[in-house]
Amino acid sequence: MVEYRTFKNSDPPKLVELWHACQLGRGAAAGFTADAFERLVFSQPYFDRKGLILAIEEGKLVGVIHAGFGPNPDRSGLDYSRGLICQLMVVPPLRNTGIGTELLRRAEEYLHQKGAQTIQAGPAPEDAPFYVGLYGGTAPAGFLKSDPFADQFLTSHGYCPNSKYLIYQRDLNTGREPINFRVTTIRRKMALSLSEPLGSPNWWWVTRMGRLDTLRFGLVPKEGGPEVAHVTIVGLDLYISTWRQRAIGLVDLELAPGQTDQLYKQVLISMVCQRLREELITNVEILCNENNTSLTQMVLGTGFTLVDTGVVYNKQP
Repeated sequence: MVEYRTFKNSDPPKLVELWHACQLGRGAAAGFTADAFERLVFSQPYFDRKGLILAIEEGKLVGVIHAGFGPNPDRSGLDYSRGLICQLMVVPPLRNTGIGTELLRRAEEYLHQKGAQTIQAGPAPEDAPFYVGLYGGTAPAGFLKSDPFADQFLTSHGYCPNSKYLIYQRDLNTGREPINFRVTTIRRKMALSLSEPLGSPNWWWVTRMGRLDTLRFGLVPKEGGPEVAHVTIVGLDLYISTWRQRAIGLVDLELAPGQTDQLYKQVLISMVCQRLREELITNVEILCNENNTSLTQMVLGTGFTLVDTGVVYNKQP
């Protein structure tokens, strides 16, 4: 008989064991201990043990679901009107036995009791409250297509694919820098600046990205002047065991206010990749919303290839 209960303080080692047993695909970190869960999940100020529901059979953890909430518009707190299914795992031998269905039912009930009017499964990168640094690579991006269990299960339980995120990687061990004469011309006039994230990051950024190693690269004219673009790099050390490479993620790629030339972004990525190669980083990753065609074309033009797709699912009324 399967018992269902909420999280207890003694559960983290069992959750780590379950994570590694569930074969979540290329987008799941591996080889970590309970300390990683503590730092990236349980120590979040909004972690609610009632939202982490476990399935126990004969004293053994066989499944888990984690429900939570995304940020409000100004990212200063949670928006309880939008419920999120952040993670769902069932050990492979017990899939299609009703455990996942019961976990999902209990998670949806929890979200509705907290005020959720809508529910998504697999939060978008900017909305994910948990598992940043553990699932999805650079950031959680829905449930990944490389996770063979997620899509079939969710679509059979009333969830429909909504937005998609394309996951690109560039292997810095192979190939030369793609040739683009305009990019080359701009590169000759530019340099990189390195700093901590500027300004006062909002509460939501600090609770998620602030727990990872991050640095900010700016693109600045060699002859002086303000930066024209910037990007933040995120350490992905928890994926070394999965990818067999030292990897870095790129986030917050933006032009400076008043700048309109999108080539500055391409130049910046190209120069950052060169710098990272010198630092013995071998893999760089970036996520793109599938509707952002200009960004995807620019990423492809900088030597990246598509490795996975993340899908955000909406619960149908």
